[in-house]
Amino acid sequence: MADVARLAGVSAQTVSRVSNGYPGVTETTRQQVLAAMRKLGYRPNSAARALKRGEFRTIGVILFTLSTTGNVRTLEAIATSAAREGYAVTLLPVAVPTQDEVRGAFTRLGELAVDAVIVIMEVHLLDAATVSLPPNTQVVVADSDAGDRYSVVDTDQAGGTRAAVRHLLDLGHRTVWHLAGPEESFAAQRRADAWRATLTEAGREVPEMVRGDWSAESGYRAGLRIAEEPDCTAVFAANDQMALGLLRALHEKGRAVPDDVSVIGFDDIPEAGSFVPPLTTVHQDFAEVGRRCVQGVLRQIRGESAERGTTLVPTRLVVRQSTAPPPAR
Repeated sequence: MADVARLAGVSAQTVSRVSNGYPGVTETTRQQVLAAMRKLGYRPNSAARALKRGEFRTIGVILFTLSTTGNVRTLEAIATSAAREGYAVTLLPVAVPTQDEVRGAFTRLGELAVDAVIVIMEVHLLDAATVSLPPNTQVVVADSDAGDRYSVVDTDQAGGTRAAVRHLLDLGHRTVWHLAGPEESFAAQRRADAWRATLTEAGREVPEMVRGDWSAESGYRAGLRIAEEPDCTAVFAANDQMALGLLRALHEKGRAVPDDVSVIGFDDIPEAGSFVPPLTTVHQDFAEVGRRCVQGVLRQIRGESAERGTTLVPTRLVVRQSTAPPPAR
């Protein structure tokens, strides 16, 4: 830093302010310092800065699968939001969601030097008596059923589902079938519970639920079965990928969408508008989920009070061409 200061003709304090992005330096001086850094090959020592400040400006992220759209998009949003705040992200995938794996993940993140942790925990885990996060850990949990034990950020799964089911009922469908996600998924449970409750409140028959595993292939397999149900005129799929497989199965079985069967998905993936037909779906604001997760851990890092309980990010129904009134009987 002293070498840079001499070459740029400024004080070491000015070099420090430029390298840390602090205000109060004129643009001319800043460019002068940056030019000296480039010429000397100078890079700030992040380890030394961490020791001096007592912070690493890094957020750890633990998650249990990268195979689902929701987790990948949430992770992307967290990384983007963290970078905007001047923080890096260290990712630690965990293969098996058990207490030992959780404890081991936190130990490894501690060795990697992080200031706080975001846990993307889609599976049922934190509601189990045998599983808990380390005490005094600065942590926010995304997509979980952790209740009031931790700060949780999640999409309004139930609200989005109610909007989807009511849309189909308002179109005139007598009931709505459900292509659900896997049993171990918290999000799948919330969506299935809200589907069932909405039909019950409307005094409608609740059909037998059909399960998939979030993949388009599982949606296709389930769709072959659903296509054989002559009374089925509307299906709410728990995610867009399964809805895609369902559309293929209905097409192969000669059930036109939406003339014979209406289909709604959940997620609003970028490709949803390019399905055939374009898919009506529930939009999740992953960017807002990521932003709130990062803001939650930053509040804890800064010594502000942690908000326990769940913060819900609203959803919205996006109506496209895969839904219509039921066929005339």
